[in-house]
Amino acid sequence: MLVEGSSDVPAIREILTRKFALIENLHFRIHPHKGKGNLPGNTLKNPELQNRSLLHQLPAKLRAYGKYLTQQQWVLVVVDADNTPCEKLLKDLQVMLQTLPTKPRVLFRIAIEETESWFIADTTAVRKAYPGSNLAILRKIQPDAICGAWEKLSEAIHANGKDKTAWAEAIAPHLDLNTPPSPSLKRLIDGIERELNSSSEFKTPV
Repeated sequence: MLVEGSSDVPAIREILTRKFALIENLHFRIHPHKGKGNLPGNTLKNPELQNRSLLHQLPAKLRAYGKYLTQQQWVLVVVDADNTPCEKLLKDLQVMLQTLPTKPRVLFRIAIEETESWFIADTTAVRKAYPGSNLAILRKIQPDAICGAWEKLSEAIHANGKDKTAWAEAIAPHLDLNTPPSPSLKRLIDGIERELNSSSEFKTPV
C-alpha cells in the first residue's frame, strides 16, 4: 500500500489491523513517500531518483507491480486531495493507470482534505487521545471540509510543532471505524472491504 508520508501510516495500519484483522508484513505492507508530488508528464519514463514523492513515483511502481502481482493481489493508493477536486484527482489517476502497458489491480482512495481531516471529523477520538483538546474548534468544521486540516487539529490539541505522525499515532487507535464521521474515510473502508471480499489473499507489494 502506497501513501504520501509517515503521518499517514498509523491510520492506515489501524484500519487494516483493527477493522480487518490483517497482519502487517504478512497480509500487507505500507510504503510512505516524501510528500504528494505530481504525476509525471510521461508515465512510461523512469522517475527521477531524487524525487521520492508519491505521484511522481506512482506510474513506475505500478508498472513494476503489474509484471509480477497476481489477480488475487492488489495495491491500495491513498492520496490527499488538498485543494484539488476529488473527482479530478481520481480521474487523473485512472487515466494514468490506463496508459501503463502492465498494471496491477489498484484501489485509489482520496483523503479529503488530508488524513488529518479524518481525525477532525471524529472529535470523540481526538478527546480520548488528547483530553485537554479544544473540541469547539473542530465541531465548527463540516466533515471533510477544506479548512487547513492539520493546522486546525494542531490548534485544537494545543500541539507544539508539526509532529503529525505523533498525532496520528495517538488518535488512530480511537477512530470509529464502524460508522466513521468522515465520508472519505468511510469510502476507504468500504473500498477495502469490497476488494477483500473479492480476493483470496491481501498482499501489497514490497
